[in-house]
Amino acid sequence: MGEPWSPGTMTVQELDPARARVLRALGRRSGVATAPTMAAMARYTGVLYRELDPGSLRGVARRRFQRDALVVSGLWGLVSPTDPIPEYRLKMGARLDPLGKLSTWWRPQVTAALAPRVDRAVVWDLLPAEHAAAVSWADLSPRQRVTVQFLDRNGRTVSHWNKLLKGSIVRWLAETGARDPMDLAGFEHPQGYVLDPAATAVDGSHVAIVLREHP
Repeated sequence: MGEPWSPGTMTVQELDPARARVLRALGRRSGVATAPTMAAMARYTGVLYRELDPGSLRGVARRRFQRDALVVSGLWGLVSPTDPIPEYRLKMGARLDPLGKLSTWWRPQVTAALAPRVDRAVVWDLLPAEHAAAVSWADLSPRQRVTVQFLDRNGRTVSHWNKLLKGSIVRWLAETGARDPMDLAGFEHPQGYVLDPAATAVDGSHVAIVLREHP
């Protein structure tokens, strides 16, 4: 376990003043400001991260994941896998006085921090709706923004297992280094989903991929 959080220890350092404001709004009773830290890739243990299993990534895949992945966070704005963070519970959709709803408060700052990082890049946007509200894609210029939707064999959107399914996609991206969304045609999803090219839609730079449960 590492020292408590301090400015200058995270990859996206330009968000440090905003992070300090959120910590002040949380107050001392939360204990977050004085809690020990560990790398985010070890700290996060939800469904997506268990499926991704970042600790088992090795070599190029591990370096690629650490370099390319960013997590949108209600407390930290943007988090890299190697960033040292304490244990915390703060949803992006929460309201925190005097800041208001965090997704709305973070949006201009997170968007500005992402701008140079996604410019003319292929970005895989796997954010749930609550976190996606903190990013204004209309103000960003990726070469491609790829989103992924999972459908069951009856064509219904899969929601209950969405995080688990996306964890497999993140691991595949780290292991293969794939950028072209159509590379998913060769992806054997552990839960039995396959690319449905006919259902995949392109709207300008946005590529909306559909993975359908194999019958």
